[in-house]
Amino acid sequence: MPILEDYNQFNGRHWETGTVANFLAYTGVKAPHTGRPYSEALLMGVSGGAVMGYFSFAYEGYDPICRLLTRNTFDPLDTMLARLGVVQHRRHTSSPTKAVANLIDTLESGEPAIVWADHFSLPYSAMPYDEGMWGMYPILVYGYDETADTVHIADRAPIPLTISTEVLHTARARVKKDKFRILTLEPPMPDKLPSAVQAGIWDCIKLYTEKPPKGSKNNFGLAAYLHWIKLLTRPKTRLSWEKEFPAGRKMLAGLMGVFDSINCFGNVGYAERDVFADFLEEASQILSKPALDEVAAQFRQSGEAWDAFGTAVLPDEVPILGRMRHILLQQRDLLHSQGSAAVEQIAQLKQEEKALLKQSETEFPLNTQEVVAFRENMAAHLEKIQAIEETAVANLKAAMV
Repeated sequence: MPILEDYNQFNGRHWETGTVANFLAYTGVKAPHTGRPYSEALLMGVSGGAVMGYFSFAYEGYDPICRLLTRNTFDPLDTMLARLGVVQHRRHTSSPTKAVANLIDTLESGEPAIVWADHFSLPYSAMPYDEGMWGMYPILVYGYDETADTVHIADRAPIPLTISTEVLHTARARVKKDKFRILTLEPPMPDKLPSAVQAGIWDCIKLYTEKPPKGSKNNFGLAAYLHWIKLLTRPKTRLSWEKEFPAGRKMLAGLMGVFDSINCFGNVGYAERDVFADFLEEASQILSKPALDEVAAQFRQSGEAWDAFGTAVLPDEVPILGRMRHILLQQRDLLHSQGSAAVEQIAQLKQEEKALLKQSETEFPLNTQEVVAFRENMAAHLEKIQAIEETAVANLKAAMV
């Protein structure tokens, strides 16, 4: 069965941009300004760049969730590809048999296949199966060996991943809209690169400073920082942390969501400000705008502030919280260093996660006054980040006018 034996592209870190970067790198496409493969940072910027988004969710029977957005999520894949002039070739079927045939045919043609798979169904994610939870994300398949019952995958880790053919089938079939979809790509059009970069930067500026395409303005951009600070420091406010994430298990769950968003969920830290800074440095060259290098430095400063904030929400000084931070980082790092071989270790860490959440119901390590001080410290970190990014975005806009 077909395997692309010369496949060795595993630098992608995020589902959309990383998968596309891996695909283009394998097919030999070079960026016109560097003569090297299109970087994931460039693709991230073209898709809409960095963002601040704040959301909280509470569903019956589940721990409450705090989720931050670190990049533009308004249709980033199609936006990125359209701006770069990339022609998409899509195959879609509801037939499992035809799905396998399409996948094999794509690989036999000499191209890897971008497919959509449920994050919760992939063993190396170590997520429990739940009828109410799913997440379909693009991954890259570069080998399908029915005899060995092995599928070869590139998915966020810098090393190869493998799963069984049945697992791939289950993961691809989870959501009807994305069921058995395959995508391959033509090369970007080099003459579209400057306009694509400009459009991505303006998307970033607008999402920081204007009403978003969907949702409340309080959930996005500079306004989201002020909104979150209010939720942390004014306990009587609707959806305040006192109400949504009170001391105990709920607070720990909320802090886990914050830390995961900054350091683990499709990224490797710094709330992706380092990635956006890399993009701005490339944009400076592409657009001949050296002022963008200065803005890049400011976003790197923001990334450092985000890193400090991540440590502050799960600090070593508070034993249960510090241990949870190390558990989350270990899971991320095991996937990156050992891939599929670390499935059992990651699953054990997931069990330790559950045990700490359970322990926090009765042994939460902060008293009432300490919880108030903890939230105020979170707010102080956010005020610092907000100030850095307010200046950075203003300078970004000035550089583009």
